[in-house]
Amino acid sequence: MKSYDLIIIGGGPAGYVAAERAGEKGLKVLLTEHRHLGGVCLNEGCIPSKTLLHSAKLYHYATHSEAYGVQTEKASFNFIPVQERKNRIINTLRKGLSGLMKKNKVDVVTGRGKLLPDGGVEVNGDIFQSDNILIATGSSPAAPPIPGNDLSKVLDSTGILECNTAPDNIVIIGGGVIGCEFACFFGSIGVPVTVIEMLPEICPSVDQEIAAGLRRELEKKNISFHLNARVEEITEKTVVFSSDGKSSSVERDLVLMAAGRTPNTDGLGLEARRVGFDRGGIHVNERCATNIPGVWAAGDVTGRVWLAHAASRMGEVVVNNISGKKDEMRYHTVPGVIYTNPEVATVGWTEAQARDKGWPVRTAKLPMTVNGRYLAEHDDERGLIKIVLHGETNALLGVHMIGGACSEMIFGAASMIEMEVRSDEIADMVFPHPTVSEVVRDAVLRAN
Repeated sequence: MKSYDLIIIGGGPAGYVAAERAGEKGLKVLLTEHRHLGGVCLNEGCIPSKTLLHSAKLYHYATHSEAYGVQTEKASFNFIPVQERKNRIINTLRKGLSGLMKKNKVDVVTGRGKLLPDGGVEVNGDIFQSDNILIATGSSPAAPPIPGNDLSKVLDSTGILECNTAPDNIVIIGGGVIGCEFACFFGSIGVPVTVIEMLPEICPSVDQEIAAGLRRELEKKNISFHLNARVEEITEKTVVFSSDGKSSSVERDLVLMAAGRTPNTDGLGLEARRVGFDRGGIHVNERCATNIPGVWAAGDVTGRVWLAHAASRMGEVVVNNISGKKDEMRYHTVPGVIYTNPEVATVGWTEAQARDKGWPVRTAKLPMTVNGRYLAEHDDERGLIKIVLHGETNALLGVHMIGGACSEMIFGAASMIEMEVRSDEIADMVFPHPTVSEVVRDAVLRAN
């Protein structure tokens, strides 16, 4: 029986980052992964979807460039080279991760890890021992029990990444982050898109003013939305849904099931080891520790935050605690991005969340079009920034943006919230001009 300082089950953003950090600290690490290193993010999520979205954005710019004085003719979108480029990028990053594990002397075993009742982990019939086990098995697309969900051309977020031709149209069930990103992809290349969302607004975790702004921008890309609508059935040619007590249907070629994700907890031996979990994921505290000493969990499998970078940070928190450094997650400082065109980027508390906590709240909003750089580069786009301040301490509580490449700006706001910066301190900062980031300071000045 071989022993390790840390055994990690799952090679996604939580698992491989934890393995890297533990290896850097000189710990003896075993990483088990039954498929490819990188998990869903690299192989079936973040990287492939953003590669496709970038191609769609370039095509959209090519076909809408007249306002900028650029004339194009016969622009077309070819799925074959787009998919080839996507696969090439994935393979390059897979090789990079493999090299990173070797560099940090991490033993990698291909197989499914399972907790044993008396301690240790079984992989492919072999038993490995460690006082610390990190479960980082991620999540899978949810499959709501909708009649017809097993018909042809009904795909989840993994299957749709392999499309090699444009459908005649697509119906997307679910208006969350995944649904909106794929709606933007297909809408940008000229495919008619219908999104059916059961809640009153898309992207329910986002500030509702920002979410509404995103919906209006996406509607410009031949995307239609049905809100407060519940899908009743998928047929060979239609998707049937109900709204306000009335039944309706929409024609469909392709259907994307984008109704969320579920933690991968099956087959891990959690019951036998008496690890606390439910359908929402493995229960962990702020240190990412479970109820069983020495058993940790990080990433989507916990159901806490469904973001790759949050998973990576959780993996780091685990390694820090194992190696003697006290550390914990601060979930409210984790930024989130929706990689549509325009992008949405948020961090901290929304106005509604802050008020629910009973805090005195002050907000300020600015259209992105007050910014010279933004106006120069975005002719037909209406962005918005909204900031949330504590009404008494003036601490920055939240920043919520839609417009341009705001994903590249949100880290600054995350840093400010992490360091509990006040509005007067932000007002004293000098932002480079002309940059879109200046809207953060401008919004703060308006609030003051």
